[in-house]
Amino acid sequence: MARQGLSRALVSAAWLSEAVRAGRVGSGLRVLDASWYPPKERNARQEFKERHIPGASFFDIEECRDKSSPYDFMLPSESHFADYVGRLGVSNDTHVVVYDGDEVGTFYAPRAWWMFRAFGHKEVSVLNGGFKNWVKEGHPVTDEVSQPTPAVFKARLNRALVKTFEEMVQNVSSIKFQVVDSRPEGRFRGTELDQGLESGHIPGAVNIPFHSFLSETGHEKSIEEIQEIFRAKKVDLSKPLTATCRKGVTACQIALAAFLCGKQDVAVYDGSWSEWFHRAPPHYKVSEVKRNKA
Repeated sequence: MARQGLSRALVSAAWLSEAVRAGRVGSGLRVLDASWYPPKERNARQEFKERHIPGASFFDIEECRDKSSPYDFMLPSESHFADYVGRLGVSNDTHVVVYDGDEVGTFYAPRAWWMFRAFGHKEVSVLNGGFKNWVKEGHPVTDEVSQPTPAVFKARLNRALVKTFEEMVQNVSSIKFQVVDSRPEGRFRGTELDQGLESGHIPGAVNIPFHSFLSETGHEKSIEEIQEIFRAKKVDLSKPLTATCRKGVTACQIALAAFLCGKQDVAVYDGSWSEWFHRAPPHYKVSEVKRNKA
């Protein structure tokens, strides 16, 4: 239990299953399904209605975002976030456990985890292995949708955990912080399209695909393995670090992995490549493929 303060970022299916059986899911412990899938592939909300962890609520990332932004899944305002999670029964004293149903094990849950932390909530954990392994291990599921009692949540954005486009541009020349890009290698190098966009990366960024931190079963790798992954890419966890990706989602896997190693201050570039591609000058978009001017 010596590392409980840091390992709290992850909870096991066995731990959560025991909490469910003991009836601890309530005002002090809320479970949130943060699944999201491309609309033509799967319907996250419908799947939640059909099968989820008992007592869980659906955390809709489509609703809990800045809808005025042209970029996907940008952070909502403090008041929007506070109102949204309050309606899910989350107060500032609630331990929140997030999970998703992606086949890799964990995909969107770290984004929800980071959002809570960005808005000042420290008692938030990711279900290690996700819903996929919850089911595989035979833990209970239900189609009964609970109605949590609304709570009051006060949000205060920790700006140290969020990087803006302007800060990222300044860093290209100042190099005040390291940048790790969590997208697949082909998209980082610019050799394959990035969900319809020409791809490439921010100058000076290092590529560590997010799935590098997950085992074959979909669980988070050991702290020792994670530390070695960062070392192999010459990423110094004692120095400032910002994570980026396509739309600020898998970048949160970098933040989670570093957190497990004791580094709790990794920032996420919320706009990520979606914003960078549209706003950065051509010479700030590194690619192995000759591109048209954006």
